[in-house]
Amino acid sequence: MAIAHSKLTAQSQISVPATVRRKLGIGPGSVLAWDDHGDRVIVRRVGRFTSEDVHRALFPTPPKPRTLAELKGGVARYIKKHHANR
Repeated sequence: MAIAHSKLTAQSQISVPATVRRKLGIGPGSVLAWDDHGDRVIVRRVGRFTSEDVHRALFPTPPKPRTLAELKGGVARYIKKHHANR
């Protein structure tokens, strides 16, 4: 079910209805992405990514699980290396 309707102008422009602007959290200067999904086009706000999305984009393979002892050992090595003799 549609939440709002827009009409295309002669210059191929549309107005984004207030209900959609509120739902997307957009205002003047916001950038929208139009994604093609077969017979549908999905409109979304650009730049709205979770920290998990960014992490997966930067590190496509998950890190190997470590034990608490391994984590503590890594912290201890870091401290010794960076803060020794100060």
